[in-house]
Amino acid sequence: MREYETTFIVQPEISDEGVKALCERLDATLEKQGAIRLLYDDQGRRRMAYEIRQFQKGRYILLLFLDDGRVVPEIERVLRLDDSVLRFLTVQAKDNVIDIEARKAEAAELERLRAQRAAERAAREVEEAARLAAEAVSGKQAEAESSKSVDAARDDDDDEDDEDEDDEDAERDADSDVDEKEDAR
Repeated sequence: MREYETTFIVQPEISDEGVKALCERLDATLEKQGAIRLLYDDQGRRRMAYEIRQFQKGRYILLLFLDDGRVVPEIERVLRLDDSVLRFLTVQAKDNVIDIEARKAEAAELERLRAQRAAERAAREVEEAARLAAEAVSGKQAEAESSKSVDAARDDDDDEDDEDEDDEDAERDADSDVDEKEDAR
């Protein structure tokens, strides 16, 4: 048996349920043809090198399976018929897999580790979001306090400005009185 690797890119807005349904269709095709699925690896959303159907990003998924080569055209047909799949590529990863059970165990362990890393990454993202939200709230409070102090400072400045304006008004009045007296002479 040979080991094949199919990488496909789906539209970025496709939900997890949509990707899961596509993977189930691929699993059914593999099972029907007698192939052995080893691993699904959802590599997440990435920016693509160029636009495909007006999408700049895509969700990359890797499928590893064992077969003698008969299932490859059927897998590619399923991917071609699905509108959410932007691109796909199947390559032969290993020419001859001798110990199938060892390879299945290795793939299961790899899948378990990737799932664990994904859970840890999700937990970190939740913590980061909570931290950012807390910073935003404290930032708004600090902003409100600083705007209050700025307003208070402006009020103090306004009082000084009023005094300055009163002095300027008095000077203008005095100047205009002098001008009127000179005009009267």
